[in-house]
This record gives sequence, structure tokens and C-alpha cells, in this order.
Amino acid sequence: MAEKIRTYVKDRPGIVSKVLLILFPFVVLIIGLAVGRISIGLDDVFGAIGRLFSGQEAAGMNDVVVRSMRLPRLLLAALAGAGLAVSGAIFQGLFSNPLATPDTLGVASGSGFGAVLAMLLGFNMTGIQLLAVAFGILAVVITALFGKAAPEGRINMVLAGIMVGSLFSALISLVKFTADTESQLPAITYWLLGGMDSAGYGTLALGAPPIIICLIFFFLIRYRTNLLPLNEDEARSMGVNIKRLRAFCIVGATMITASCVSMCGQVGWVGLIVPHFCRMLFGSNNVKLIPASVSVGAGFMMIVDTLARTVSPKEIPISVLTAIIGAPFFILMLRRRGGKSI
Repeated sequence: MAEKIRTYVKDRPGIVSKVLLILFPFVVLIIGLAVGRISIGLDDVFGAIGRLFSGQEAAGMNDVVVRSMRLPRLLLAALAGAGLAVSGAIFQGLFSNPLATPDTLGVASGSGFGAVLAMLLGFNMTGIQLLAVAFGILAVVITALFGKAAPEGRINMVLAGIMVGSLFSALISLVKFTADTESQLPAITYWLLGGMDSAGYGTLALGAPPIIICLIFFFLIRYRTNLLPLNEDEARSMGVNIKRLRAFCIVGATMITASCVSMCGQVGWVGLIVPHFCRMLFGSNNVKLIPASVSVGAGFMMIVDTLARTVSPKEIPISVLTAIIGAPFFILMLRRRGGKSI
């Protein structure tokens, strides 16, 4: 029997990899629901989830912990990880730049400014999310307007994005300078470091739909996203309006990134290292890369969130852990490729 399984796996690596990609985030989710300062058995985890879907009331403390505390933040982590990973993959292909990230066009900095401005004005979580998304979109609009002003095309867009991102980063610093040092400044600073502690079903109801819709959109057009690096003449010869495709991709990646930032703050490295890791395993074809980025990104962020709330008595900000994990891993990938471009 074991020999038959090994033969099946060897002869059908594509099927095995698909199954593993599908199972990976679900396995991490179950482990994340069980692990924490209060350890919960797998039987209790499955029981709590079953009672949640059947509409029953919480049966005890374990149900409350699973349903009200851990499940919302793990779902948020999965959405943020999947969204940022796919946005990074899209931007890297769009700009033919291995260092492109979801903040290439300044959307994360713009969303961050919108969120801290809402905090300064005393808005509730809904107001923070809405203002964060609005300023994220505004940042990309400004980048697009300046990016079209010169004939360099995509290179000019990247440069404009860097400048716009720097502008909104300066505005964030200005907001922090004017904030109340006892009540507002600590909350703003901690939020900018990223975290899932504010996750709730209400937060997800507002921020999750744009991410899910755009992820489905990218999955459906993943075949065409392979054409993003082509110039207009090459794309036209294949019957594709490359300007429209790029515009749709920028809008989709912007909505994903702005929604992620509005719910969990600025989280770095995910949109950079996850697409590269998936390329090492599955190649550069977006037909495989985008679904792989969804799965690996979701699982990675849930792992990071679980570590953030368990390895220390005080919760560690998400961006700190992603940098600690991401930087050495990125260097390792470079070394394994002999310094060649990823």
C-alpha cells in the first residue's frame, strides 16, 4: 500500500501539490484555533466551529475563545496574507521588478495616513476603515497622474509611487507629531506596526468583500496576467488591450492593499517574499503562481499571527515578526540562487 502511494505521488506531482496547497491554510487555521495562552483540544475546536455554523449558542469558555477571539483574527490574517501576496505578485509582473511590493504605488502609505487621520479625529473603526481605503485610492490616483506625465511609462509610475509614498509617510509623521501623547499617539504608533487584535466580524464584514472579490477577479484572469510585462505592440498582436488590463490590475491590487491596511495596519514583507517563494516552488507562470500565493500567503500570515500572540506575554506587532522572518529568508533565497535575480 505504501509503495502504491509513493508511486502515485511520484507520477502525479501536480495533483499532490494542489491538494497540499488547498489543505495548508485549513490545517494552519485549525492549529491556530487550538494554540494560545489557553490551550484548547482539537475536539473542542471542531465542536465550537460546528456549533457556530449550526447557529447554536456558545457552550462554554472554549467556545467563546474560539468563536469570538481567535477565529475572527485568523480569518483576517488569512485574507490579509492572501491579498498582499497576490498584490505583490501582480505588481512584480506588472513592473517587471522583483522588488515591487503592494506599496509600490504608495497605496499602503496613503491608507496608513487615512487611518491615523481618522484616529486623530476620533472616528470609530468603521470610519477608520473607510478613510483608510479612500486615501489609499487617492494615493494611487495621484501616482497615476504623475506617472503619465512622462514617456518612461512603468518606470515613471514606480518613481512617482515612491515619491507619493514618501509624501504620505511624512504626513503620517505630522499626524503623530500633533497627536495627544497620552491617548492618541500610543494607539496610532501601535496600529501602524500592524496587528490582528482589532479583528471582529463587523470589521471583516466591511473590509473582506473587496479583498475576496478582487482575489476572485485575479484568479479568473490569471492566464492574462502573464501578458503584463509585454509592451503594447506585443500585447496587441495577441488581441489584448494591455492598457485596460494593467488598469484593472492596478485597481484590484489597490483595493486589496487598502482594505488590508484599513483592517490590520501596515504589514510589510508578505507581498515581497511570498510570491518569490511560490516562484521557487511552482515557477513564474501566473496560472500556478496566483493560486499558490493565495494559499501560502494565507497560511504564512496565520502562522505569524499565532506566533505574535503566543511567543511572548505581550503580543508582538505583526510587522516586527514579518521583518524578522522575511529578511533572513529573502537573503537565503538570494544565496540559493547564487545572487541571480529572483
